[in-house]
Amino acid sequence: MPRDLNRRAFLQGSAALTGMGLVSGCAKRAGVPLAAQATAPGAVAALPFYDMPGPIVPIRADMDRIFRITVCLRPFRAAGPRLEVERIADATVVHNYGHGGSGWSLSWGAADQAVRTAMQAAPGTRDVAVIGCGAIGLTAALTAQRMGLNVTIYAKERPPYVRSSRATGQWTPDSRIALANVAAPDFAQRWEQMARFSFGMYQSYLGSPGSPIEWTDRYFLEDPPAATAGRAAEQAEEHQFARYRNRIADLTPQWKNLPAGVTPFPTKSVRQSSTLTFNVASYSRQLMQEFQIAGGRVETREFHSPGELAQLTQKLVIHCTGYGARALFADESVVPVRGQIAWLIPQEGVNYAFFYNGLNVVGRRDGIVIQPDNGRGDEDGWNRTDEEPDRAEAEGGVRILQELYGRMKPAAARRGNA
Repeated sequence: MPRDLNRRAFLQGSAALTGMGLVSGCAKRAGVPLAAQATAPGAVAALPFYDMPGPIVPIRADMDRIFRITVCLRPFRAAGPRLEVERIADATVVHNYGHGGSGWSLSWGAADQAVRTAMQAAPGTRDVAVIGCGAIGLTAALTAQRMGLNVTIYAKERPPYVRSSRATGQWTPDSRIALANVAAPDFAQRWEQMARFSFGMYQSYLGSPGSPIEWTDRYFLEDPPAATAGRAAEQAEEHQFARYRNRIADLTPQWKNLPAGVTPFPTKSVRQSSTLTFNVASYSRQLMQEFQIAGGRVETREFHSPGELAQLTQKLVIHCTGYGARALFADESVVPVRGQIAWLIPQEGVNYAFFYNGLNVVGRRDGIVIQPDNGRGDEDGWNRTDEEPDRAEAEGGVRILQELYGRMKPAAARRGNA
């Protein structure tokens, strides 16, 4: 792929460039104006020029560009996250764990609820211990600081070694958050409060150095009709996860069908939206720096029983160990949902995401993450505790990428010869 692409050549030969894989949103089928395409029977209405997708730089899908493979166990609870008060000896413990695949997305809203609960449970207490240094622990600690409390984090590990550092990095506030037939009747409302609060907080990080949070385009690519694919996904999902995204539909752009030729993607159906992306490396580093600059301390410590929490100097404790709570509190309601990510070397211009043929791809500044689901999504990792990387699974994801990008060139050539 040429790196220095002359804009004039691009505008004069967009159809040819489609075959090379770098395509502007203004691309169209050769000899057929986009407006004319939209008037054909069954065609999707043409997009206005200001709504055209930006350039889509193809990913260099080579096996030797996999620079690491990570595995994460998401802490899923059928009833939803645990947010409640427990007395252990003379300590007041507020639990804040079990956010499934929505830890980063809901972290600020969950922290707000947990800290307010803690302050109500122990009024007048100023010294707080936070257990855990992942997405939930860091935001709980910062939220407590912002409410005027003195905070110490106790954790076995800290970023980049915590499990939440291995997350896909997209705004997914209802991903594996609860089971539809188990969650409490008021949980949907509490979830919405967490989601809206978190979303608002993330807007304050936009434009920060290192782009810890940014808006990116995402695409949903399908060859069969969408309805058929949706039915197949429902059949593959044995556990009916709760879906609440429609409650916050006003926060993010909705999916739109794109006319043929607007993108280089060769599938019969291309849908586009925009979403928040978390560049976890820079984001977690910024959170840690904010916490320490405000006077917070982090102490390395591992807890083996709930009674050890009562031995801390602080008698108000916010417990945020995620999947670790299953062992620490013998909480069998925490079910691991295994997920693996293969990381490809970052590329300039690859800052979009898409889902295709069971493969989730997110172009981040700290790496291009690819996550195959073998057609079964979360079911494949349900109740699996192994955290050993599977190289064959990672390479399978790269092969799906190769197949997709390999289809682009002949498809573009056919359009050029039309």
